[in-house]
Amino acid sequence: MENGVKKIKIAINGGIGFGAKLNSKQLLTVSKYMNEDEELEVTTFQQLYMEIPEDMKEEIVEEFQNVGLVCYPVGNYVKSLRTCNFCKGEKEEGMPVAKELNRRIAGKPVPFTLKVAYTGCPIGCGEPMLSDIGVMKIKDHYNLYVGGKAKGKDAEVGSLLMENLTPDELYVVVEKIITVYSQMGKKRETFNNFLERIDREQLIS
Repeated sequence: MENGVKKIKIAINGGIGFGAKLNSKQLLTVSKYMNEDEELEVTTFQQLYMEIPEDMKEEIVEEFQNVGLVCYPVGNYVKSLRTCNFCKGEKEEGMPVAKELNRRIAGKPVPFTLKVAYTGCPIGCGEPMLSDIGVMKIKDHYNLYVGGKAKGKDAEVGSLLMENLTPDELYVVVEKIITVYSQMGKKRETFNNFLERIDREQLIS
């Protein structure tokens, strides 16, 4: 709390596009709400964390949205989709599917922060194998991985859960997984730990 003003933390980014980028108008808009000694926290999931006055949240979020910034809650929610740079173009790399998936899942409450990653080809620049849920586009279909863990001495790559999914099938399955985790996961139980104590068939049954 600064000078009696209660602040809250929000996450922002430039939405789903060709890599994680911000333009000059977006940077200027963000800087309006920062003091000279304040800093932005850059996360590994292509988000920036910043603090804003709680009583100005609605107008600040609206102003951010007007310049193309997307705002998300911070805490135990589904993170916005981590993506690759879509090096071969919007249609070929499946960007519309990534945008729609992000729209459906980002910001949903879960027992513990949930990271979902998407990559437009088997090279895997979006690191789907190291995320809780990972999506990899293979030609015109999508493979789905779960259980990746990027940090710690027990770090591991995710395992294939389903393959050759259509976009609509992908949306349904990912939303189903998140719903099951939300309903069956214990408070502050990581997705990786959750997977260790349930039958993975429960995720999609």
